[in-house]
Amino acid sequence: MPGTLPPLVEQAQELTKEEVARYSRHLIIPDVGVDGQKRLKNAKVLVVGAGGLGSPALLYLAAAGVGTLGIVDFDVVDESNLQRQVIHGVSDVGKPKAVSAKESIAEINPLVTVILHEEHLNSTNALEIFADYDLILDGTDNFATRYLVNDAAVLLGKPYVWGSIYRFEGQVSVFWEDAPNGQGLNYRDLYPEPPPPGMVPSCAEGGVLGVLCASIGSVMVTEAIKLLTGIGEPLLGRLMVYDALEMSYRTIKIRKDPETKPIEGLIDYEAFCGVVSDDAQSAAAGSTITPRELKEKFDRGEDFALIDVREPHEYEIVKIEGSVLIPKDRILSGDALAELPQDKPIVLHCKSGVRSAEALAALHKAGFADAVHVGGGVLGWASDVDPSLPTY
Repeated sequence: MPGTLPPLVEQAQELTKEEVARYSRHLIIPDVGVDGQKRLKNAKVLVVGAGGLGSPALLYLAAAGVGTLGIVDFDVVDESNLQRQVIHGVSDVGKPKAVSAKESIAEINPLVTVILHEEHLNSTNALEIFADYDLILDGTDNFATRYLVNDAAVLLGKPYVWGSIYRFEGQVSVFWEDAPNGQGLNYRDLYPEPPPPGMVPSCAEGGVLGVLCASIGSVMVTEAIKLLTGIGEPLLGRLMVYDALEMSYRTIKIRKDPETKPIEGLIDYEAFCGVVSDDAQSAAAGSTITPRELKEKFDRGEDFALIDVREPHEYEIVKIEGSVLIPKDRILSGDALAELPQDKPIVLHCKSGVRSAEALAALHKAGFADAVHVGGGVLGWASDVDPSLPTY
């Protein structure tokens, strides 16, 4: 099927005998053929994140014969990653994800050149990193980086494929402000403003079905191949939504938001997205204790109420002995305020300290002025106080 957009890259000069043998199943597809494979060979694609979505994306981009792959990731492989980040293995735990990914790519296709960017993507380096690539794939799981990727791509006139996953649902779209067909959109046309801090849980808080990463990552690579070779109709101006429980795909049309302001430069995206709300930051200032300080409270026999503000399924995984579960949303809504003791200090905790800070702000407003929360949450407790506890 002829593409609705021209090919993104020019053809390489030739395919070697080894490449013809390796990519033969592509070459015999009329829509791809030798010309399309030469374009893939000549393509430079940057994948932001070597995690859940980046793992299958990198594997299939390499297998497809994309000549140059860039990887942006500064994290290290953790055991909890292995449930979904299939580019990494047990022997990679503790290794930089970018390095682990490069080694796996070499096993799949040694003909691919891999460039590592082992640094935190931010407003000072994004334009420089993006500049040398034809196409960007964004598989990150936080809003600050998503808006950064979008704005940098817009400023450089580059297309990018975006994907998102949560529990059993995934989304994919293509954004290209300067698309040749004049139908260019960017991420801000879909989401003009980030959601309020704490409203949308991350995968670390809400979980994700591991195989969902493969489903969405493979769609992202399909879109990348279509753009690079100029075949088919990309998801430009369309949002694909996948529900794994219903096993349903639906496509929603996206239109240009007339209220979207032109992007004139990169900004402070952590501040823009408000990872923690101003109220939570204010409440936590001076009202935060460490896991070790919590342990000292127990050791001294102090009388206080330890409230766990996570969700019930998280409480089943691991808990601090003596804690009582009251999910954050019940505190924010006011439903649980009557259950809180008035005659003893309250100590809140969650998984890492973000949700408990939000709940702390609500308690301070409700008159529980001496309430504090545990910075680092149950993960900090397991790390610093009781290493026998599991983490997630």
